[in-house]
Amino acid sequence: MIEPSHRQRMLVLAICCMSLLIVSLDNTVLNVALPSMSRELHASVAGLQWTIDAYTLVLASLLMLAGSTADRIGRRKVFVAGLVAFTLGSLLCSLAPSLEWLIVFRMVQAVGGAMLNPVAMSIITNTFTDPGERARAIGVWGAVAGVSMAAGPLVGGLLVDTVGWRSIFLVNLPIGVAALALTLRHIPESRAARPRRPDPVGQLLVIALLGSLTYGIIEGPAEGWRSPLILGCGLVAVASLVGLVRYERRREEPLIDLRFFRSAPFSGANVIAVSAFAGLAGFLFLNTLYLQDVRGLSALEAGLYMLPMAVLTTLFAPLSGRLVASRGPRICLLIAGVAMGGSGLMFALFEAETSTPLLFTGYVLYGLGFGMVNAPVTNTAVSGMPRSQAGLAAAIASTSRQTGSTLGVAVIGSVLAAGLADGSGFSSAAQPAWWIIAVSGLLVLVVGAATSGSWARATAERTARTLEPAGPPAETGAPRA
Repeated sequence: MIEPSHRQRMLVLAICCMSLLIVSLDNTVLNVALPSMSRELHASVAGLQWTIDAYTLVLASLLMLAGSTADRIGRRKVFVAGLVAFTLGSLLCSLAPSLEWLIVFRMVQAVGGAMLNPVAMSIITNTFTDPGERARAIGVWGAVAGVSMAAGPLVGGLLVDTVGWRSIFLVNLPIGVAALALTLRHIPESRAARPRRPDPVGQLLVIALLGSLTYGIIEGPAEGWRSPLILGCGLVAVASLVGLVRYERRREEPLIDLRFFRSAPFSGANVIAVSAFAGLAGFLFLNTLYLQDVRGLSALEAGLYMLPMAVLTTLFAPLSGRLVASRGPRICLLIAGVAMGGSGLMFALFEAETSTPLLFTGYVLYGLGFGMVNAPVTNTAVSGMPRSQAGLAAAIASTSRQTGSTLGVAVIGSVLAAGLADGSGFSSAAQPAWWIIAVSGLLVLVVGAATSGSWARATAERTARTLEPAGPPAETGAPRA
């Protein structure tokens, strides 16, 4: 297979980053529009949670299916289908006549988004075959993810105040169309030499697990934590998890290859992804409501307030990629954990939201920490895995991110709703939520330290040997080193 030129590799990276931009930006842009949407669509806190979690829940549920399907039928085919579905879903969201229809159309968006992120990472992994070059490419990928996550409030605030909240979905259309045209022209088809067979039972169990868990957490404050509906959701979640583990262990080609988790760095990367993205999602959800509903700022002003967070993430995300390429993931994870955990503690212990200097300091710290965390998580998840399973490994990491975002909004929103229902003011109601965000950051620190040393690397090497397929590891349509 002809090795692609540097220009071709950079073009492939740019196209993949465009897809990541619209998928990641969509949720954070939406956060700053929540108060405007609440007024126009008469949405409760739970309704606002569902506008975010309907998207992340479907995304998390389908990412692994999309990754394995792309490895089997062709990565470009699935990537193109994802761009079409996401762009169409964005158009429908901009036209939604009610909250219920908006939630449905967000799910359409998510179906498309599920076909983009893991497939794009698989394309990158199979295009950049040199480990150092791949780490730098993943650093760029992480920078785009970080920038889109952190800059979303500013972009969303500008759009909401100048055009209206529906414009936050229309902005996806030109990017989606451009990415589609470039994909058809410049990205070659590729697929795994030994793709996995479909696993419908495993897929249904994943959907049941995430769906019942999220529904129970979001609706718990309104229904009552001891109500039959919420207790039933808990039982379904536990049964689905037990059934998933037992079923996948016996399956020859499972949806989730549990052998991956014998690697301490891989397991740690996924725990960190859940923790970091849960913290970020909760952080943005709390802050956008506080700045607009309590401080009375406009959507644009709220976005400008969070600009320090966006700037620090923008600056440190590419630095993180270079550090991972040259020094490994440990330093980045330790810095990320200290910064994110420290920011959460400022809000939990000192009510930083009530003091503008402390508020900005908290934003700076959180932006720095989040900028450092994405590249080591992504690189650790795919490094050492056979290229034939790149799509699945990337999909599991992406699923962890989206699961974290889903749980972050569900848990933080429910804690806030419960406090407000008891008659507490916003700051008092949000106090337990800030502690959760602080713990999520400190978990990044602890898990990062535990899974990035020599012992952890040895487990990764042993796992890689057990996963390596017999015979030549050729990839259909994949460039060779």
